[in-house]
Amino acid sequence: MNNGRSSIELFTGAGGLALGLEQSGWHHSALIEWDEHACSTIHLNESLGHPLTKGWRLFPDDVRTISYLDLSDHVDMVAGGPPCQPFSLGGKHRAYQDKRDMFPEAVRAVRELRPKCFVFENVKGLLRQTFSSYFNYIILQLSYPMIIRKGDEDWQSHLSKLERHHTGAKEADLSYRVVYRLLDAAEYGVSQHRHRVFIVGFRSDLQKEWSFPEPTHSLDRLLWDQWVSGEYWEEHRVPKSKLPAKHAKLAARIRRLESDFSLFPPPGERCKTVRDALRGLPDPRNKSDTVPNHEFRDGARPYHGHTGSSLDLPSKALKAGDHGVPGGENMMALPDGSYRYYTVRESARLQTFPDDYVFSGSWTEAMRQIGNAVPVELAAAVGKSILKQVT
Repeated sequence: MNNGRSSIELFTGAGGLALGLEQSGWHHSALIEWDEHACSTIHLNESLGHPLTKGWRLFPDDVRTISYLDLSDHVDMVAGGPPCQPFSLGGKHRAYQDKRDMFPEAVRAVRELRPKCFVFENVKGLLRQTFSSYFNYIILQLSYPMIIRKGDEDWQSHLSKLERHHTGAKEADLSYRVVYRLLDAAEYGVSQHRHRVFIVGFRSDLQKEWSFPEPTHSLDRLLWDQWVSGEYWEEHRVPKSKLPAKHAKLAARIRRLESDFSLFPPPGERCKTVRDALRGLPDPRNKSDTVPNHEFRDGARPYHGHTGSSLDLPSKALKAGDHGVPGGENMMALPDGSYRYYTVRESARLQTFPDDYVFSGSWTEAMRQIGNAVPVELAAAVGKSILKQVT
């Protein structure tokens, strides 16, 4: 029975966006993902009876071969994260020249399914100045999905056609009111600075008024709890004799907080740190088999531009580069001056995957899946806000 919460997701990957949307009250009638390792992860969790995957129908296919109307006769939302390599700072950033640009398929899904709303996410590189015209092209295609690019038409000519329609008075058969924003997951309760561009659209005939959920967590509150009230260290039972040195780049900010908020804390909740995320997990160097995906991997070392993440700040963004080997963002700097790679489970914690959600494949492959994912709790925050408008 449709309750205004049905969705289809493209480019599902290991399931970060899908899990977050499920947590927020949406239910996927179909998911599409072609990567065999990501599909194995989803099938593994289905076989283990993970509650958030209940009822999922995974189609291990190339989206370009899919007839969306064959998947469901009614969909309230289309979601997905088109491959980021055409726009990623760690990829080739060739945009429309990259055959992995799947935004045209996202537009086709909206055109065929005519959902009440959609949400697509991608890397912050999508907003780079060099992509500005093409990003505007993506937004206008999603706004007017029925204005289709002809076979011999280049994208610049199609963009001009869309711009003329957008500025003209003629009504479209199907149109969407589209907004976008760059969100930092750390400001929504994720223990990681991870910036993602979210593009959200509502079908114009619904006349919905909506805006992105405002941040709930702040770095100022974290620094206040650490260096003004000391509550953070007390909570983690770190004695004064063991406190780390204040981060040099944050010293001026801490002095301002000591001056401006001497009695009462800044508003909001504090940003969560690596130490917060890893609480309760055993040290993987002790070789405990009780926690899945928590095997120690040796060999971590810093190098120029990759110096690991502090335990007492949100982690740097986890990385999944096209070289297949995680860089310095996937390791932590320990108080004794040493470095250690995050385990797969620790990385999953930093992406707010549930502890009972397990990953298939080698360490490198599992880290690639996690490094490509949307933080579950960030997806949940956006999904919950959208759901309020369509039910």
